[in-house]
Formats: sequence, C-alpha cells, structure tokens
Amino acid sequence: MISRVRALPLRSRLALLVAVAVAVAVAAVSVTCWVIVQKKLYAEVDDQLHSSGKTLQAAEINGLLQNCSQRPSDRPSALRSTSYAQLVKADGTPCVFPNSRGTVEVTSIDKAVARDPNPGVETYRNGTDTDGHPVRVVTVPVVLGGPGQPVLAGNALLIALPLQDTQSTLNELALVLLLVSGIGVVGAGAAGLWVARSGLRPVDELTDAVEHVARTEDLTVRIPVEGDDEIARLSASFNSMTASLASSRDLQQQLIADAGHELRTPLTSMRTNIELLTRSDETGRAIPPDDRKALMASLKAQMTELAALIGDLQELSRTGLAAGDAPLKVVALHDTVRTALQRAALRGPELKITSELAPWYVRAEPAALERAIVNLLDNAVKFSPPGATVDIRLMRGELTVRDHGPGIPADELPHVFDRFWRSPTARALPGSGLGLSIVARTVQSYGGEVALAPAEGGGTVAVLRLPGAPTPPPDADHSEHGGSADAGQ
Repeated sequence: MISRVRALPLRSRLALLVAVAVAVAVAAVSVTCWVIVQKKLYAEVDDQLHSSGKTLQAAEINGLLQNCSQRPSDRPSALRSTSYAQLVKADGTPCVFPNSRGTVEVTSIDKAVARDPNPGVETYRNGTDTDGHPVRVVTVPVVLGGPGQPVLAGNALLIALPLQDTQSTLNELALVLLLVSGIGVVGAGAAGLWVARSGLRPVDELTDAVEHVARTEDLTVRIPVEGDDEIARLSASFNSMTASLASSRDLQQQLIADAGHELRTPLTSMRTNIELLTRSDETGRAIPPDDRKALMASLKAQMTELAALIGDLQELSRTGLAAGDAPLKVVALHDTVRTALQRAALRGPELKITSELAPWYVRAEPAALERAIVNLLDNAVKFSPPGATVDIRLMRGELTVRDHGPGIPADELPHVFDRFWRSPTARALPGSGLGLSIVARTVQSYGGEVALAPAEGGGTVAVLRLPGAPTPPPDADHSEHGGSADAGQ
C-alpha cells in the first residue's frame, strides 16, 4: 500500500494526504459530537426516570404486592401512562402497575438489586420490553414498612421510558454527520488537489526549466522569483546556479580563445623555422652555420616558451580549486616565502634580495601557495635591472614585494591580473601573461587579496594579504622570530 502511494505523482500524494487528514479530523469531531449528544439525551431520559420514581406512593406499591399481576390492565393504550412501571421480586417475578405502558424484561441486574437492597442507589441500564422495543430502565431498591408493620424487603421498583425517539434522533444525527463528513472529505480532496497544483506550479516551472537546460544547454533561462518562501528561494538558487554555469562556460570559452591566441604565436614561429630547416635539407642548399645556429636557438626558446605557457595554463585551470578539492593545511607562510626567495635568487643572481619575515600561519594548499609566491617574486625579478634591490617584508600576514624597476603605468594597473595580459613595454620579455592571474586566483581562493601599486621613488610594490590560521601547526617552531637576510649579490 505504501509503495503504491509513493508511486503516485507528488500532487496526487498531497491531495490524498489532505483528504486523509481532513477525514480523520472530521471523523474525530463527528464521533465526539455524536457521543456528547447521546450522553445529553440519555441524561434527560434518566432525569425523567428519576422524577417518575418519586411520584409513586407507598400505598400503591403495597397494593400492587397484595394483588400482583404480571400484565398491565386491559384499558386502551391511549389511556395508559407513557412509562413502564413494575415491581421485581427477588426471584425475578414482575408485578406490573395497572396503568404501565407494558412489561419490561427482567434481567439479573434487577434481581440483584431486589435481593440485596441498598437504599438510595439507582441502577440505570438499557433494556427491552416484552415486545422487543428499546427502553431506558432505572431500578431502585424498595423497603416497605412503618410503625407497627413488618418490614418488607427483597423487592425492587423498575421504571422505564421508551427510547425509540431518542435512538431515532441519534440515528438521524449520525446520518447527518456521515453526510457532512463525506462532503467534507470530498471537498478537502478537491481543495487539496487545487492547493497542490497551485503550490507546485513554481516547481513545474523549475522542472520545465531544468529539462530545457538539459535538452538545449541554454543557460540564459531564468525563473521569475515571487515572494520569499521556500519555492522562491529554490527559484533564486536555480537562477544563481545557471548564471554561475553561464559565467563559468564563458570563462572557459574565453580561456580557450585566449590560450589558442597565445599558443598560435610560438607554434607559427616554430613551424616557420622547422620549414626553413626542412627545405634546406630537401633542396640541398645549406644554411650558413651562424643562421642555422640562430634558428636552432630560436626553436629552443620557442619550445621553452611553449612549455612554460602550457604549464601556466595547467596551473591556471587548477588555481582556485584548492579550497574546494585539495585538503587545506596550516602552512607557515614565512617558510614558504623563504623557499620562494631561494628559487628567485637563482633566477636573478645579479640582484640583491633583502627579506624580513615574521612568523605567520595560514590555511592553504602548500604547493599552490608556493607557486603563487614564486610567481609574485619572479615578476619583481623579471622587471628589476641588474644590480638592483628587491625588498621582501612579511609582517602580520601582509607580504610586500618592492622592486626598483621601470614601474607600471597607472592606466595599466587595472589589467595586471587579467589572463594573458602583458604590458606593451614588456612583450619582448619572456612570459605568458598568466603569472599574476594565477597569484590573484590562488590568494582569493584562500580569502586573501593582492594588489600592485607604484612604489615611492620608482618601481612597483606588490602587497599580498592572507588571513591567519586559528592555530599554528603542532610542530611549528614558536621560538622563531622575524629577521633580515640577503640573497644574491
């Protein structure tokens, strides 16, 4: 049964759930109402029985015992009382009053009351008369006697009223409640279906949009957001997701286009040089040794440039993913900068590199962070003239790299972190234009920021900030302090 319900569409399940909930609620209310009315009607009948018992006189009871008849008088029923009245002896023999409406069936309860009288205690029950009609019965113990008279016990007074009208009223009430409940359940099912359709309309729109995107790969689809409920939040999340996917696809296409453009130049140059060498071998015309040596050097430089460009592209494709894919660790930033300084000193042995590094710990992926620091230092080394000084300072999570090169024009500063962007004055220098872009994306993925600005007195200063880690690694040397060192000459 449960599996069949789960197989139904969502709106059908919602409508069924509403109908069942309303059916349970209506049934509970109907049963409660019927029980309350039943108790109220029976209480009224019991009050009438109690009043009827008090109207009987002891003389009437004594006379009935002396002339016991098990049937009422033969007078017409219209002249009889509307109630039943009779005495019950301990052996169950009834003595019916003459004007009684009829005779009530005696039960063991009535006999018990007659045998063991408990004055003042009334016993109420439902029963039937000798014709099978339902009646409401009260049985009261009777103890007769007076001054100079023997006490007569072992009798009970039985008074009853017909229940046809009461039960008819209860049956009519049950029928009305049943009809009202049925109408309520049907109405609740229809209302539940309408509510399900209205409430799930945004979900249908979202489903259509998702199916459209899956079918056409059209990421420009947007769903109208109305209100601030869960459906509106889901629609807004879908719109944000498609916008992010569209932006990611645009960036991928732009990266492919930029990479193709950058790869075309070294590949074209290599192809030209290789064709010259091949044609020389095919025609037998030897290239002069100096020209051949220059061609081979050019090929080697172009291959080196191509390999560096491919490496930068691979690094750029991974940059920014470390925070989500690679596990982050607590890294000593000062040690990472010191390692990068050693590599930078090898690439610019004619430079003087000074450093002042205070301990600072960050959460990052070690290899990606080191690559970003190396790229930042390489940029300073590349644009520094021979014999110049590069100053590196790390203090409270702020790393500054200051060179004494030609500097960057103000109109070019907004573009320095763009992919493949190279200053017109630096295009003759080696590089792919991806180094600073890798630095920016790596630092941003760890919650930091990086910026370049003109340095006072000439040159450029790069400022990199990274938030500190909550605690340093357990094996960190806390006794280490910042110092000053020279690398290179």
